[in-house]
Amino acid sequence: MSGREGGKKKPLKAPKKDSKDLDDDDLAHKAKLKEQQKALQDAKAKAAQKGPLVGGGIKKSGKK
Repeated sequence: MSGREGGKKKPLKAPKKDSKDLDDDDLAHKAKLKEQQKALQDAKAKAAQKGPLVGGGIKKSGKK
């Protein structure tokens, strides 16, 4: 029993995963996800050009 082996031991490295072959369905799915991501980025850019949607916060009436 050695006194220098305290604490957690490092986990073993996981083996490298094999690169799987992509079929037509996987390629179509990846292309669809890429299109959706691009559309989302375009929508964000378009929304950033305009000002904020709400302006002011709490409205105060003129009465006291």
